[in-house]
Amino acid sequence: MPGHHAMTPNQQAFQLAELFDALEDVLVWVKDRDGRYCWVNSAFLLQHAQEISPAGEAGSPSVLGKTDYDLSPAFLADQFHLDDEYVLAGNRIVNRIERVGPSMGSSVWNVTNKIPLRDLEGTIIGTAGITRRLGQSGQEIPWTTEFGSVLAYMRDQYRQTITNQELAQVAHMSVRAFERKFHLNFHLTPQKYLRKLRLGEASRALVYGNQSLVEIALHSGFADQSHFTREFRRHFGRTPLAYRAEYARTKAGPVPGINIAAAKQ
Repeated sequence: MPGHHAMTPNQQAFQLAELFDALEDVLVWVKDRDGRYCWVNSAFLLQHAQEISPAGEAGSPSVLGKTDYDLSPAFLADQFHLDDEYVLAGNRIVNRIERVGPSMGSSVWNVTNKIPLRDLEGTIIGTAGITRRLGQSGQEIPWTTEFGSVLAYMRDQYRQTITNQELAQVAHMSVRAFERKFHLNFHLTPQKYLRKLRLGEASRALVYGNQSLVEIALHSGFADQSHFTREFRRHFGRTPLAYRAEYARTKAGPVPGINIAAAKQ
């Protein structure tokens, strides 16, 4: 067609990405393979306004080129780095509910998705993520219509023992159908999903609180301190006490030593 100019896939993608600036409660970002931010939406920029220079619009040099270690406490930056390594290996993080925020008192519940980005040859060149704030405790999660009630139940009851049979009842499914569909949707079994939720809560309690390991274990939904320590070390590559010693002493700047291989979903 005369006068018609075809757009490249990258040009199309970045024009569509501007639509995310209209969503005030949704944070969206793109990173390269080294974890440097290549693009963020306006909501992301506003949330991190105190950690970065207050210059410009979303995607401005105040964010471009920075990493999570420039924007977040070290223990969160290391967790984000674990996520990036997992996604860069070709995996996805699907509808993960997690508590986010600068402290326990001001934290909120979000649902997060992260995917690998590929070039036209299929090579993974970076990662992209999106996270959205959830409602208050007791409210159903709207993003995943089939499993919204299940995720809300996990969020509100994770401190208690939760069986797949119990979750299947919440979802109004048979246990077998629930387990199959949950894994298909979230790329994790229900119990692995629940364990990651509990470990995230425990990591925040270790950094921001002064509870004993027994108290944190029970408050996070683990059977006892031994079970908690075993699962925590398997996921984070260090014991809860070592984790607290590193991150509670300094809540800014990178702290090396996380075992990346230990964080596989």
